[in-house]
Amino acid sequence: MGAVKLLFIGDITGQPGRRAVRVILPRLRLRHGLDWVVANGENSAGGAGITPGTAAEIFEAGVDVITSGDHLWDQKEVMELLDKEPRFLRPLNYPADVPGRGSGVFEKPGKRPLAVMNLQGRTFIAAHDNPFLAAPAEARALRQKTPCLLVDMHAEATSEKIALGRLLDGWASAVVGTHTHVQTADEQIFPGGTAFLCDAGFTGPHDSVLGREVEPVIRRFLTGMPQRFEIAKGRILLQGALIEVDEETGRALSIQRISEPLPPEEISPAS
Repeated sequence: MGAVKLLFIGDITGQPGRRAVRVILPRLRLRHGLDWVVANGENSAGGAGITPGTAAEIFEAGVDVITSGDHLWDQKEVMELLDKEPRFLRPLNYPADVPGRGSGVFEKPGKRPLAVMNLQGRTFIAAHDNPFLAAPAEARALRQKTPCLLVDMHAEATSEKIALGRLLDGWASAVVGTHTHVQTADEQIFPGGTAFLCDAGFTGPHDSVLGREVEPVIRRFLTGMPQRFEIAKGRILLQGALIEVDEETGRALSIQRISEPLPPEEISPAS
């Protein structure tokens, strides 16, 4: 029985997150024999949005597909990615006339094709079309092309993520949540064979408040006044999930959380 080995990387945040991917991902690829790497990159440009430049850096580091979420529109340059880069996905449940695409089937020599779907929740987050209505039909269509399907459910509410995972149990190989930047400890395989993790965490500086410098966030809570939330610098981690999938059935065989530190000597503010 052959297995497809996937790595999903949680929200890449700013320059520290991009640095972690550049340094740590090649090591993980060798250590685990990875076939595919998917990463959420919606916070890669200064912690808010994504640009063609930051996307290129992430692809060059070894990521095969980049997903996004509610910060998709924070950088105007994203339109170039949506128009020209098929490896970049925006949430499927945006209105039909929004540029870009919400899913794709990706191929490379010697590997089982991988389908990826990007969804965005609606609870405590910007509302779009109902992901629970959009996801099942898209999953069935993608499974006609490959048994291996990874879903990034970008959402705030844990209940919404879990319910979506349960809905797709048996259709998706894995459903992994993003957005909250806090890695959860609920990795499991549902009865139908779908691996699930409520949140993959984030890739970036963890001596922080969700990747931002601590003091301005505290001042905002104390005073209610606007603050400038700069990206923090300390204790940089690459977080995500390693998933093994049966290449014939698409059922998950295992799921494991990862939280890999960037050694302090490899932190380079100028890079």
